[in-house]
Amino acid sequence: MRKRDNILSTDQKALALNLDKFKYGSIVEIGAGQEVARRFFHVGAAAGTVAKTMSAYDMAVSDDIYGHVDRYVSRARLMQMLDKEFSQVVDRLTHVRPKNTTFFAYAATVTARSFKQKNECHGWIGIRLQLHPGAQPSDVILHVRMLDNDNALQSEALGILGVNLIHGAFFHHDQPEWLIEGLADGLSPERIEVDLIHFSGPYFEEVENRLMNLHLITSWLTRAVIFNPAGEVVVPGELLYRKPMLVIRGSFKPVTCVNIDMMLGGQKQFSQVSAVDEQEVLSLAEITMNSLATGDSIDGADFLARIDLLASQGYTVMISDYVRFFRLRAYLRRYTQKPIGIVMSVRDLEVLFDEKYYDGLEGGILEAFGKLFPDNTHVYVYPSRPHDAAEMITLDNFSVPGHLRHLLAHLKENGKLVSIEPQDAGHLEIDSTETLAGLRRGRGSWEKDVPEGVAQRIIEKRLLGFDSE
Repeated sequence: MRKRDNILSTDQKALALNLDKFKYGSIVEIGAGQEVARRFFHVGAAAGTVAKTMSAYDMAVSDDIYGHVDRYVSRARLMQMLDKEFSQVVDRLTHVRPKNTTFFAYAATVTARSFKQKNECHGWIGIRLQLHPGAQPSDVILHVRMLDNDNALQSEALGILGVNLIHGAFFHHDQPEWLIEGLADGLSPERIEVDLIHFSGPYFEEVENRLMNLHLITSWLTRAVIFNPAGEVVVPGELLYRKPMLVIRGSFKPVTCVNIDMMLGGQKQFSQVSAVDEQEVLSLAEITMNSLATGDSIDGADFLARIDLLASQGYTVMISDYVRFFRLRAYLRRYTQKPIGIVMSVRDLEVLFDEKYYDGLEGGILEAFGKLFPDNTHVYVYPSRPHDAAEMITLDNFSVPGHLRHLLAHLKENGKLVSIEPQDAGHLEIDSTETLAGLRRGRGSWEKDVPEGVAQRIIEKRLLGFDSE
């Protein structure tokens, strides 16, 4: 993919739109002032772009214009706004504007920082636009989190983001990766997070939204994206909110019977934690970006196959760029104060206790463990039996360098590291690298290493390089 060039400032983008007499529409914003509209008026010649601006803050007024909705900061409200505003601008102006006009409606509904409100600041923003005169419209929808600590800065950031979205939708619709990268122009990752993006409409029929959401991570617009068991991208806060979570980290290439057994063993232990209702537990499979990358690029087909196979087993899937476990825990802790369980193989415990892993942390391994285990977070350790090994390696006989023995003992004695039993010890011999090599040779003994439905999908859809060698 070609890299973007000629990156414009916010004002340059706004002016380029204002001076294009064939792009014309409405800007409606609820929740943080009219910062996007202000940007277009600030640079001049806004009459060339802006047909109307509006903020319907009063709920009764908003309902009268757009219809009732249960939640005012929601995707449902955003879509009501886009439906109303786009149809209105097209109906009113098609017969009076030049025939080459492409109409648009930009809308935002957000909850920003206020004197009374200290909870999460987030919102939905989107644009509906014609990408050819008279064409059926296409949409680009975002969910955003505002990270600045005061209202003025949050409003400013939303203004920049809105201009970036409108400009990108018109000028980079044929390069959706560029549109995504352009959202961050003029903004740092400390100011705005975009944790969901969705393209739809006639000009985006070939866009794979799951890959576009992965591009949010590589563009530093978010650190993680979440896929529900149907394989759909979802807003993390809506899915994870106030849930006890059990997470397993891996490459899942492919998901094997030992992965399933690890989670079953972890669930058995996790359900014994006093604050955990087994019916509420969210089972999360997490894949780090470094396990997706091959060289400088992401293999899109490989990524989609892993999502598909994990979803088929009922897992919620998280893709993140977190390397250290305590950063994963901190991300989950944004959304819940319920217990968090992390399931890992005893082989991964070697990495957890490797002090080189914490280079750059002032407090080294002690700081890392302090951030991993400050509250009701537990790590569940699954045993391993390497090929030809006489003895199974477990948490109980796992050894660390002498100067870390007391640290290991402390974590075990205080229930931070918990041993889990295999539910089926026959799966301990499974090696995922051998399974992958086997499936690439075609049908064979590897099929018994993975759940039956997974083998069937791999064979039918020729996933992960099946029968390619």
